[in-house]
Amino acid sequence: MSTWLLTIALFGAAAAMTGQALARNWRPWWQLLPYALLLAAGDRFLLFALFDGVLTSPSRYAVAVLILFGIAAATYRATLAARMVAQYPWLYQRAGPFAWRDRA
Repeated sequence: MSTWLLTIALFGAAAAMTGQALARNWRPWWQLLPYALLLAAGDRFLLFALFDGVLTSPSRYAVAVLILFGIAAATYRATLAARMVAQYPWLYQRAGPFAWRDRA
């Protein structure tokens, strides 16, 4: 239980801040992947050091990457949608938490 708490709470918050920072600086979405890989490596190391987890488990690393990339991508898209509507209010309006549409 504590391993998922570390992955989702601590490193999930870091992934969310990463997605937000990339969206605020108008970076492309694919730059989330290297950051998710690095965050997952840090997560696996802390799980190994603190909870005697397996350091070199490819499947657990892949799961951590997918979880952290998903959190970062969701935050990236939500922040980008908010930025587009705030930056160009005469062109776009919100169409949900992750999208915007043309103002017709």
